[in-house]
Amino acid sequence: MSAPSSSNPTQYDPLSAEAKWQQYWEENETFKADPNEGGDPFCVVIPPPNVTGSLHMGHAFESALIDTLVRYHRMLGENALWLPGTDHASIAVQTILEKQLASEGRNRYDVGREAFLEKAWQWKEESGGAIVNQLRRLGVSVDWSRERFTMDEGLSKAVIAAFKQLYEEGLIYRGNYMVNWCPASESAVSDVEVEKKEVDAHLWYFRYPLTDGEGFVEVATTRPETMLGDTAVAVNPQDERYKDLIGKTLRLPLVGREIPVIGDEYVDAEFGTGCVKITPAHDPNDFEMGKRHHLPLINIMHKNGSLNENAGEFEGLDRFEARKAVVKRLEAEGCLVKVENYKTTVPYSDRGKVPVEPLISTQWFVNIRPLADRALEFLDNQNQPVFVPQRWEKVYRDWLVKLKDWCISRQLWWGHQIPAWYVVSETEGEITDATPFIVAANEAEALAQAKTEYGESVQLVQDPDVLDTWFSSGLWPFSTMGWPEETADFKRYYPTTTLVTGFDIIFFWVARMTMMAGHFTGKMPFQTVYIHGLVLDENGKKMSKTAGNGIDPLVLIEKYGTDALRYTLIREVAGAGQDIRLEYDRKTDESASVQASRNFANKLWNAARFVMMNLEGKTPADLGVVAVEDLEESDRWILSRYYQVAAQTRNDLNQYGLGEAAKGIYELIWNDFCDWYIELVKTRLWQKDKEGDVSALRLRSVNASRLVAQQVLALVLDGILKLLHPFMPHITEEIWQTLTQSEGTSLARQKYPEADEALIDADLEAQFAQLIDTIRTIRNLRAIAEIKPGVQIRVILQTENSTEQEILTQGSSLIQMIAKTEAPKVCATLDEPMKQTIVGVTGTVQVLIPLAGVVDIGALRAKVEKDLGKIEKESQVLQKRLGNPGFVNKAPQDVVQGARDTLEQLQIQAQILRDRLKSLSD
Repeated sequence: MSAPSSSNPTQYDPLSAEAKWQQYWEENETFKADPNEGGDPFCVVIPPPNVTGSLHMGHAFESALIDTLVRYHRMLGENALWLPGTDHASIAVQTILEKQLASEGRNRYDVGREAFLEKAWQWKEESGGAIVNQLRRLGVSVDWSRERFTMDEGLSKAVIAAFKQLYEEGLIYRGNYMVNWCPASESAVSDVEVEKKEVDAHLWYFRYPLTDGEGFVEVATTRPETMLGDTAVAVNPQDERYKDLIGKTLRLPLVGREIPVIGDEYVDAEFGTGCVKITPAHDPNDFEMGKRHHLPLINIMHKNGSLNENAGEFEGLDRFEARKAVVKRLEAEGCLVKVENYKTTVPYSDRGKVPVEPLISTQWFVNIRPLADRALEFLDNQNQPVFVPQRWEKVYRDWLVKLKDWCISRQLWWGHQIPAWYVVSETEGEITDATPFIVAANEAEALAQAKTEYGESVQLVQDPDVLDTWFSSGLWPFSTMGWPEETADFKRYYPTTTLVTGFDIIFFWVARMTMMAGHFTGKMPFQTVYIHGLVLDENGKKMSKTAGNGIDPLVLIEKYGTDALRYTLIREVAGAGQDIRLEYDRKTDESASVQASRNFANKLWNAARFVMMNLEGKTPADLGVVAVEDLEESDRWILSRYYQVAAQTRNDLNQYGLGEAAKGIYELIWNDFCDWYIELVKTRLWQKDKEGDVSALRLRSVNASRLVAQQVLALVLDGILKLLHPFMPHITEEIWQTLTQSEGTSLARQKYPEADEALIDADLEAQFAQLIDTIRTIRNLRAIAEIKPGVQIRVILQTENSTEQEILTQGSSLIQMIAKTEAPKVCATLDEPMKQTIVGVTGTVQVLIPLAGVVDIGALRAKVEKDLGKIEKESQVLQKRLGNPGFVNKAPQDVVQGARDTLEQLQIQAQILRDRLKSLSD
């Protein structure tokens, strides 16, 4: 498909243009990477969104950041690959399917594993592509031909190879340990999938009687239901209050079980009463204490959070209903002493959104210490990876240091089934902790090994559990490149260059990838980790489903266009890792900040139309390269500004200063190019002297000046489109194709602008900045005095600075032309009294415009007096309100401060108007 033609309509339509170029880029494989091409590799793997997900503002922000970097490096001539894909999201998909089955009155066990997985794959094919299609709307420059899925054939092969290798190295083991159990998903979850939340709770105090009848001990707990599984009460052996109780026994209320009083240094004598109930099967600290004292493990809970047969009369109750019932019974039996309000931290399942239950369970674990230590060696000895901002390196390091063994098995069906087969012939199909098993790449391999070890009649059953999703995601940077095979992609693009991700995923994903990559490939998976902040709502709060304050990026795309949204998000980045705030009106789905970016796009569109209409149908190539000696002062100024910004943009992007780069390009395009340079060259473009009207020499001069203006306009427009392309790819592609009339190529594949140091003139830029500020001040004063646009005015420019005097004198013709003035008078001091004059100041230059004979002084005074009266009346109202103690003391603080700020602004405006009235006096 050739590049779509662009008719350069009078108004830019972002939706049609964006759809057109997204289709063109994909159909022409514009972003397809070739490992055989030259150029240094620049590779980024997309943080794979959940296949169940839909595009949210965090995705849009992250994708805009990544795409800006990738497009920039591609235009630098690097061999760029941005590899897309999605994560299979075990718990999320399983939850969706089980809800569907529940609506039919069935569960997964009713349909069986095979049918359930068929249903899962069908759902994935029909609904799982939503997030991918939405990402396409962002115009991301990914190589769609390399799209991966964590359960595709290649990645599944990598998962099995990694599991098998870790097992054979003794780093994966199976054991009966305490895990974080999520009753909602009925699966174990890892430590990083647990979120600690502070909640309002209660501390209940109960009496446990001594079996010798000598009294009782008092214990305090936040989880009364677990007392049904108590196997001891512990005290600190140094606690003088209870030393004599150690070795005695107690009668467990409601249950009647005799349990010992034990001494353990772990007990905090200051907590509660200093006596702690010990439930080894339902608390990690109690579990460790139970091992030290050889206490029995009594599990009182089913996997769904309800109580089991060990709970006696409370069997079948949900754990929180059981809590109420246990307290009620203990109170009835006289065992409840008191209840206190208590703030405590409760671990919640990140996926199931319910409190996790510490539970003894047989699971698969990774001995994580060797992997974490290897990642720490890379960090300490080779400074790999580099974190931007650097402060996140400490967070990453601390996490690696504190890591415990990783529980990798999940009691789900959707996911990578654990490649372990149990030999069940000797146990008649029942799998126990003692059942032998074989880890193999597939069932055939496992069966061959089992027959060798256990005989020909052996039967195998594969472990029903699946692996933690983060296990496969941890392999993502190299499994997507073809590992464990030495593919061309793996050799060329691995390790990847930059990972762009949020700080909230350092534990979940970044550390998993560095540990896995360090172990399996001997290299860190990326050179740099760029950590971005969050997109906050209009009130500065984190967006979340729970808070209901998310902003749908597709709504803003439909209203303003993709480029406008992308540019807004990037421009708001004040520095690497900083959160950004997106202004938004929820009643109208409008955003002033995104509207401003849409206005920027329109400004560029209109300026480009003006330029191309004045190029007389010629492309930049047709016009040729401008000769430096032919440049006029305004040409040299805009070229200096352009090359200065080109150099600064490269520097900013190389340092991950994306927000700074976006702002710099904006100033160049909106102010320097559109507002000033185009204005400065209009007379040169529009001079139409005909032969015979003037001398041949004059005619050649006019035509040469017009040609130079055209050449500079074409060069700078072409350049700013390239500078802006990584940020706003669609509109820049649309304009560039029309400007250059290119066929079969894309702006995305052009060279990024480089600075021509010989044409950067800081002194000239400073001179023009002085002139521009002066002209802007004159224009503002004209508007204030309501001087008609066509009226030529007298202006006096007073400054004692000799350098400024020289600049203003040399720029006199520009001031006359643009500000519509007579030849300005430039002076060091005012040698005449200034009456009926409006005055402005820029820097140390005083700008004066005599108004006599230019405007109706009386009418202008009347207008200023009317405006002043209105402001003074508003000020009096606010002063009265702020003088009222009832308002100041009772109104919300932000309302009071708002009133004070408004009053301050009104007082400033009033003083300006008074000064203006004074200047208009006779």
